[in-house]
Amino acid sequence: MAQDKTLTCRDCGASFEFTASEQDFYAEKGFTNEPTRCKDCRAARKSEAGGSRSGPRTNREMFDAVCASCGKKTQVPFQPKNDRPVYCSDCFSRQR
Repeated sequence: MAQDKTLTCRDCGASFEFTASEQDFYAEKGFTNEPTRCKDCRAARKSEAGGSRSGPRTNREMFDAVCASCGKKTQVPFQPKNDRPVYCSDCFSRQR
Protein backbone atom coordinates (compact mmCIF):
# COMPACT_ATOMS: atom_id res chain seq x y z
CA MET A 1 0.00 0.00 0.00
CA ALA A 2 1.17 3.51 -0.80
CA GLN A 3 2.24 5.91 1.91
CA ASP A 4 1.29 9.57 2.25
CA LYS A 5 3.60 11.94 0.35
CA THR A 6 4.36 15.59 1.00
CA LEU A 7 4.30 17.62 -2.22
CA THR A 8 4.95 21.31 -2.93
CA CYS A 9 2.31 23.46 -4.65
CA ARG A 10 3.60 24.94 -7.89
CA ASP A 11 1.47 28.09 -7.44
CA CYS A 12 1.86 29.12 -3.80
CA GLY A 13 4.84 26.98 -2.72
CA ALA A 14 3.00 25.51 0.27
CA SER A 15 3.46 21.88 1.26
CA PHE A 16 0.43 19.59 1.01
CA GLU A 17 -0.27 15.92 1.61
CA PHE A 18 -0.92 13.52 -1.23
CA THR A 19 -2.56 10.81 0.85
CA ALA A 20 -2.34 7.09 0.21
CA SER A 21 -6.08 6.99 -0.56
CA GLU A 22 -5.68 9.85 -3.08
CA GLN A 23 -2.79 7.96 -4.68
CA ASP A 24 -4.99 4.86 -4.93
CA PHE A 25 -7.75 6.95 -6.53
CA TYR A 26 -5.30 8.41 -9.06
CA ALA A 27 -4.04 4.91 -9.91
CA GLU A 28 -7.60 3.57 -10.24
CA LYS A 29 -8.49 6.37 -12.68
CA GLY A 30 -5.28 5.83 -14.66
CA PHE A 31 -3.81 9.24 -13.81
CA THR A 32 -0.05 9.06 -14.23
CA ASN A 33 0.90 12.47 -12.82
CA GLU A 34 0.76 13.53 -9.20
CA PRO A 35 -1.13 16.73 -8.35
CA THR A 36 0.97 19.88 -8.66
CA ARG A 37 -1.32 22.29 -6.78
CA CYS A 38 -2.62 22.30 -3.21
CA LYS A 39 -6.36 22.02 -2.60
CA ASP A 40 -6.82 25.80 -2.18
CA CYS A 41 -4.95 26.64 -5.40
CA ARG A 42 -6.86 23.93 -7.31
CA ALA A 43 -10.15 25.38 -6.07
CA ALA A 44 -9.09 28.94 -6.96
CA ARG A 45 -7.99 27.86 -10.43
CA LYS A 46 -11.20 25.94 -10.98
CA SER A 47 -13.38 28.90 -9.96
CA GLU A 48 -11.40 31.24 -12.26
CA ALA A 49 -12.05 28.85 -15.13
CA GLY A 50 -15.77 28.69 -14.41
CA GLY A 51 -15.45 25.03 -13.48
CA SER A 52 -14.16 23.94 -16.88
CA ARG A 53 -10.75 23.14 -18.28
CA SER A 54 -11.28 25.23 -21.40
CA GLY A 55 -11.20 28.58 -19.64
CA PRO A 56 -13.67 31.06 -18.25
CA ARG A 57 -17.25 30.50 -19.30
CA THR A 58 -18.58 33.31 -21.41
CA ASN A 59 -22.14 33.98 -22.41
CA ARG A 60 -22.91 32.21 -25.65
CA GLU A 61 -24.77 33.86 -28.45
CA MET A 62 -28.13 32.17 -28.81
CA PHE A 63 -30.22 31.98 -31.98
CA ASP A 64 -34.00 31.77 -32.32
CA ALA A 65 -35.38 28.62 -33.92
CA VAL A 66 -38.56 26.60 -34.23
CA CYS A 67 -38.49 22.95 -33.18
CA ALA A 68 -38.82 20.64 -36.20
CA SER A 69 -40.70 18.10 -34.08
CA CYS A 70 -43.20 20.00 -31.90
CA GLY A 71 -43.14 23.49 -33.46
CA LYS A 72 -42.23 25.20 -30.18
CA LYS A 73 -40.09 28.36 -30.31
CA THR A 74 -36.66 27.72 -28.80
CA GLN A 75 -33.12 29.05 -28.74
CA VAL A 76 -30.00 27.17 -29.75
CA PRO A 77 -26.26 27.97 -29.39
CA PHE A 78 -25.59 27.72 -33.15
CA GLN A 79 -26.87 29.38 -36.32
CA PRO A 80 -29.62 27.09 -37.65
CA LYS A 81 -29.35 26.03 -41.29
CA ASN A 82 -32.39 25.41 -43.45
CA ASP A 83 -31.16 21.98 -44.57
CA ARG A 84 -30.94 20.57 -41.01
CA PRO A 85 -33.74 20.11 -38.44
CA VAL A 86 -33.47 21.92 -35.09
CA TYR A 87 -35.09 20.54 -31.95
CA CYS A 88 -36.06 22.04 -28.60
CA SER A 89 -34.28 20.50 -25.62
CA ASP A 90 -37.20 18.16 -24.84
CA CYS A 91 -37.47 16.79 -28.37
CA PHE A 92 -33.69 16.62 -28.72
CA SER A 93 -33.38 14.42 -25.63
CA ARG A 94 -36.13 12.14 -27.02
CA GLN A 95 -34.23 11.90 -30.34
CA ARG A 96 -31.10 10.61 -28.59
